[in-house]
Amino acid sequence: MKLDEAKQHFIQSWGTLGSNWGINRTMAQIHALLLVSSEPISTEDMMEQLQISRGNANMNTRTLIEWGIVTKTHIPGERREFFVTDKDIWALARQIVKQRRQREIEPMLRVIQEVKNVEGNDKETKEFKELINDIDSFTQKADDLMDKFIRSDEHWFYRQLLKMV
Repeated sequence: MKLDEAKQHFIQSWGTLGSNWGINRTMAQIHALLLVSSEPISTEDMMEQLQISRGNANMNTRTLIEWGIVTKTHIPGERREFFVTDKDIWALARQIVKQRRQREIEPMLRVIQEVKNVEGNDKETKEFKELINDIDSFTQKADDLMDKFIRSDEHWFYRQLLKMV
């Protein structure tokens, strides 16, 4: 397989995986394109290589910037905007976990605290309280694990993985 063919296959596969993880397919493909590119990429390059519209490229790039995994860069003599992503996979994974924690776990913890002290002592209320306490316990453990991962390096991750195995 030639390099260009391998890159294209990776970009397409990363896009499919992204959609399986709940991420927009095009967003994942833009990220993959930036990962495999040795030089910064312009919006026009993204549009051409991924066969997407300017609006689609701009919207998804902006979201990747909001997530903190893509940054704008300037090339002297160029008026266009260029984009890059961190090639350190561990830093990237920590940033994604940090964002998912902020967008998914923290709001759930707030909701749990709001509904945790429901009034009542009947059977249905007791079942609800038990369910909420179980969800709270699980979510707190997931939040703690995410926090440890965000503050960790890859050696910590491997040690934890080996302990589980």
